Amino acid sequence: MSPAGADRRPVAIALAIVAAVVALDQLTKTWAVRELGDGPVSVVGDFAELRLSFNPGASFSLLTGRTPILAVLAIVIAGALVWVLVRTDSLGMAVGFGLVLGGAMGNLADRIFRAPRFLHGEVVDFVSVGAWPTFNVADSAITIGAILVIWFAWRADRESDRSDQPDPR
Repeated sequence: MSPAGADRRPVAIALAIVAAVVALDQLTKTWAVRELGDGPVSVVGDFAELRLSFNPGASFSLLTGRTPILAVLAIVIAGALVWVLVRTDSLGMAVGFGLVLGGAMGNLADRIFRAPRFLHGEVVDFVSVGAWPTFNVADSAITIGAILVIWFAWRADRESDRSDQPDPR
């Protein structure tokens, strides 16, 4: 964790990633709503398609109909991510947290501002690959970011374990 006055580059990079993910997510969702309303577009046969859908729940359509709860939960999680993010001095962790936070904010924007009404909005999904549930840029950022956070936490833990070992010389 960063002491006062520490290098703030990881935080600045993470915030740039958050902004980029939210912008890309919202731009692609706007495009999908405008262009995919007439039906799916095949990318690789039936395996990969651009297929418009609206998700009123969480991942895998869990908690459908609980959008206000999901929105409040996303705000709490975003606050916790910011709290952790400003305390990290690891560039890898900052990138991971930035991706997760950007994805969370992109989907939160849908829940707050999209139809049917404020705090009841449905998340726009449009990427369909195989049997995997339809997803969007925000979902991809969350998944990749979570993998990076786990990876860098595991590596830091391993390095910490090695530094606790006595020097074999």
